[in-house]
Formats: sequence, C-alpha cells, structure tokens
Amino acid sequence: MRDNNTQDSDDELETDGGVAGGHGQAHRNTDYLNQEVNLLKPSTPFMRDHLRVVWTGFVIWVVAVFGPVTLTYLATDVMTTQMPVLGFPWHYFLVAFGAPTSALLLSVWYSRKRDALDEKYGIDHTTPEGTEHGGATAADGGVDE
Repeated sequence: MRDNNTQDSDDELETDGGVAGGHGQAHRNTDYLNQEVNLLKPSTPFMRDHLRVVWTGFVIWVVAVFGPVTLTYLATDVMTTQMPVLGFPWHYFLVAFGAPTSALLLSVWYSRKRDALDEKYGIDHTTPEGTEHGGATAADGGVDE
C-alpha cells in the first residue's frame, strides 16, 4: 500500500550511510551490483586499499591461529615445555590465550585502518540530510507496502 505522497517515478533514492565526498565520490557513481569483483585485481583505488588491509589481516590471522600448532609439530620439545611463571605448556598458552587475544587486537587494528581509509577517501557514515530517520534502506528500494 502506497500513500499519496510517494512518487511513482524512478528518482534517485537516498541511502542511510556511506555518503562520499572528495576522492570517494567515484564510489557513489559506481554500480557495485553490476560491477565485476575481482579479489586479485580490484577496480577502484578504495577497493585496492581496502583489499590490501583485508589480505594483511588475513595473513596475520593465519600466523596467529596456525603458527602455534605448526611450531608444536616442528619444535615439539620447545613447545611442550612448561612455562616458568604459569606452568602451562607453551603450545597450550599460545593457542588458548594468544589466538583469542590476537583476534581481538586484529579487530581493533582493522577498525582503525578502515576508519583511516574512510577518512582518506572522504567517506562519511552519517545519515544524509533530508532523511527522516536513520534506519536502514529497504531492500526493494524503499517502497512502502
């Protein structure tokens, strides 16, 4: 059901976030739904920079999660010795404490890097002017039913 104030034309609809300005203006004009996404060759500078951050974080995560397990296999004697202070074996401590802690630190690192990218490309995540509420845009283009 549509109310009488709703326009039937295909006017450009405003979204609730990702307002770009400056260098990020090109992203506003990019049709990402019909754009081919290639993880090895990104199409825009923002995508290249963001993908560099994602791949760096992925490599750090792989080392943090699988590093202690691999070291335990390669250097069993060293990794299974007791820690002097806590008395845990090194491999147990690194898996039980190191992996979750590194995941937390990695999420903080990613959020700061993403904020820096948003600032570099002029992306502002505030509600655009002229909208009545800060809610999400409907998947059907905002048509009230």
